[in-house]
Amino acid sequence: MKHVKALIIKFVMSAVVLGIVFTGIYNYDFSDSILIGLVLTVVAYALGDLLVYRNAADDSDYKKRNIVATISDLILSFLVIWIMGASFFGNTITVIQASVISAIVIALGEWFFHKYLDKHILNTDNYKHTDATYNK
Repeated sequence: MKHVKALIIKFVMSAVVLGIVFTGIYNYDFSDSILIGLVLTVVAYALGDLLVYRNAADDSDYKKRNIVATISDLILSFLVIWIMGASFFGNTITVIQASVISAIVIALGEWFFHKYLDKHILNTDNYKHTDATYNK
């Protein structure tokens, strides 16, 4: 059940960002933005959070692990959003711009999502003393 809650949080974050950028700024269909967000959520959670984040560094080096996972989430988000956006809307400069903007904003959110993962999903509290923002 805890993974379902994490997936919902991740989906809401992705869907809001994609809805604002793709639909609000670039006037693409909202349903397509939601579909991209759904695919991105599943792929990024499986690869970025459960695979990369868990194995990026040992448990004692939270910041390194978070940096590696956030950068990989940025790249993965851009690729998923760009490939799906290009297939839906054509590979135009606006799709690339929207993909870059969305990926950057999502990666910023991922930095904080990883803290949630540590506390509530992975149950690793052993580095809360090394990061002043961990308990926030």
